[in-house]
Amino acid sequence: MIKLRGKSYQLYRRVPKRYAAIESRTFVWLSLHTDSLSVANSKADRAWSQMIEAWEARLAGDTADADERFAAAKELAAVRGFRYLDAAKVAEQPIQEILARVKAVPLRDGVPDRIEAAAVLGGAQGVGLTVTKALDQYWTLAADKTLGKSDDQLRRWRNPRLKAINNFVAVVGDKPIADITADDMLDFRQWWFDRIEAGLSTNGANKDLIHVGDVLKTVNRMKRLHLDLPVSGLSFKKGEAQTRPPFSAEWIKDRLLAPDALSGLNDQARAILLAMVNTGARPSELAALTSECIWLDHEVPHISIEAVGRQLKSANARRVIPLLGVSLEAVSAFPDGFDRYRGSSATLSGTINKYLRDNGLLETDRHSLYGLRHAFEDRLLAAGVDERIRRDLFGHALKRERYGAGASLVQLRDVVQPAAL
Repeated sequence: MIKLRGKSYQLYRRVPKRYAAIESRTFVWLSLHTDSLSVANSKADRAWSQMIEAWEARLAGDTADADERFAAAKELAAVRGFRYLDAAKVAEQPIQEILARVKAVPLRDGVPDRIEAAAVLGGAQGVGLTVTKALDQYWTLAADKTLGKSDDQLRRWRNPRLKAINNFVAVVGDKPIADITADDMLDFRQWWFDRIEAGLSTNGANKDLIHVGDVLKTVNRMKRLHLDLPVSGLSFKKGEAQTRPPFSAEWIKDRLLAPDALSGLNDQARAILLAMVNTGARPSELAALTSECIWLDHEVPHISIEAVGRQLKSANARRVIPLLGVSLEAVSAFPDGFDRYRGSSATLSGTINKYLRDNGLLETDRHSLYGLRHAFEDRLLAAGVDERIRRDLFGHALKRERYGAGASLVQLRDVVQPAAL
């Protein structure tokens, strides 16, 4: 109901029972700040909606969970027309804004409302946001990093971050992120240092430190917590890089391509291994191939690495690769791709590496399936193939400006042919 009180119209309505716990009044008067009935009618619905929003925010803030209280306080401050600032920041504002904030706090029986005051004057604290809760929020806050990833890629992106946070919590505890100290981070670093001394590489340690820092900093920034997190300058100096050695051409021809050497592998795993021999494509790229990426009837049979149902490793990863020799024969048997491993490339690599290891088909203990990719590049290098073409075939960045469209498929076939097995 809209009524004229004094010189301005006000909205007069009963408070819904839902809000009885946080609103002591049975009826409320809301000023519409106008002496025009038509204007008052146009403003009434919006004024009531804002009141409902404020009650909902207050209702959410009437909870024992500090993180929920903090989120509710930010929402309530926004409903009242202010950006949430902590008390110290509020005190730094111009006197006019401070007074406006104080004036915005309603009185309940002559006493400032506690929840409203916490919202507009900065008394709420998000101390309940623990490390594991921060990780829960991180998945949503960092969603832009996962756009276009397949389920398999998403799993491989999530798991290292989940592992890092679990390791951190095991060492430091699931404490509020506002309470994380420099000593906590140094304790976590020391825990990793002890493991490095026991023989682990620095790579795993640095990845954990990076992932923990990324999760905490992302949540801190996106939730506007304004915390000073001590997560920088902790990485270890990298040790000597452990490169994956290439298979020699002789080993591939005499052992891997020997009759029945791979007969114990399932058909799709064997075909993907053979496809790697003369393409150098990543196992995950081959596993993701669909019929639209396999061109067997083309003048130059080839595969195209595309963002079909997945995210490419980089912009350079989009490319075409001619099919020759054993790789052409292998892919020809699966013109629609490898549905058994589409979306599960980790299972693929594990299956093949275990087979190669169990059957004495690894050239050394350090070799793995990925060595076929390195072997292909070594053969191209030995054949005198230009660096631009090698990088285009492997999806690598060029260490100079890329000019022109690059080699045609016919040219790629001709330069790869001498290196094909």
